[in-house]
Amino acid sequence: MSRFSFIVTLSVIVGLADSTLFAQTSPPARTGIRKPTIADTIRANVYADNSFKLYVNGELVAVDSIAFVPHNVVSVDILPAYPMTIAVIAIDNADPKTGMEYANTNIGDGGFILKFGDGTVTNATWKAKKISWGPVGGDTENPRVESLPVPDNWFAVDFDDSSWSRAKEYTEEEVGPKEPFYEHDFKGAKFIWSDDVKLDNVVLFRTVIQTPPDGQSRPDFRGLTDTVPASPRRGNRNSQQPRRSPEKP
Repeated sequence: MSRFSFIVTLSVIVGLADSTLFAQTSPPARTGIRKPTIADTIRANVYADNSFKLYVNGELVAVDSIAFVPHNVVSVDILPAYPMTIAVIAIDNADPKTGMEYANTNIGDGGFILKFGDGTVTNATWKAKKISWGPVGGDTENPRVESLPVPDNWFAVDFDDSSWSRAKEYTEEEVGPKEPFYEHDFKGAKFIWSDDVKLDNVVLFRTVIQTPPDGQSRPDFRGLTDTVPASPRRGNRNSQQPRRSPEKP
C-alpha cells in the first residue's frame, strides 16, 4: 500500500470513528412538557341532598364540606381526560339504624345533580346502585335499615358496573332544591337517584363520558407526574454543596 493510500484509509477510519462517537454521545431529542393551567380545567357544579364524594378517573376530586346541609352547591375546577369515568357516592342524612331524619321524626329524601363545564350532565343514562335503605317498607313504627357492603374499588376506571341499574330521573318538585341551586349552572342536567328517592339513603353512581359533549378538544394530562423531563432539575446545587470560603492571601 502506498503512503498516500494509507493516509486516505486512515482518514476514513478516523472519520467513521468520530461520527460513531458523536452519535453515541449526542443528547436525545427533547420534547417539551407543558404543565396544566387553570384554562385547561372545567368547572364542576354539584348539588346533593345531603352530601357526596366525587371521583374522576379514579381520583377523589371533591367532597361536600357540609355533610348535613341539604341545599349547598359545591363548585370545583377539575382537569378532564377522556374517556372520563365519573363516580359518586351520594348520602341522604338519615339515621344509620332507623333510616329516618330529624331525631327519627320523619322520612327524608335524597337527590343528586351534576354539571361539568364541558357539557357533562346527570341523567337516566348513569348507573346507580343503592347501598343502604330504610326505614324498610316505610315502617316508621319499627324502623330499621338494610345495607350492602360498598364494592371494592367501585370508583375505579376498570370497575365492572354492568349489573347496576339505570339511575332514575326526578323533577325539581320531587327533590325540592332551595335557593343556592338556582344560583349555579345546572342547565340540561337532571336530578337522579335510585328507584326510591325517600327510602334509599346511600347510592353509588357511575358513568363514562367517551368524548367531550361540547366537542371541544382538550389536552390529556394523565400521568404527568410520572413523566421525566428531558432536563430534570437535580435540586438546588447551592443547597447540596456548601460554599467555599474565599482563601486568605
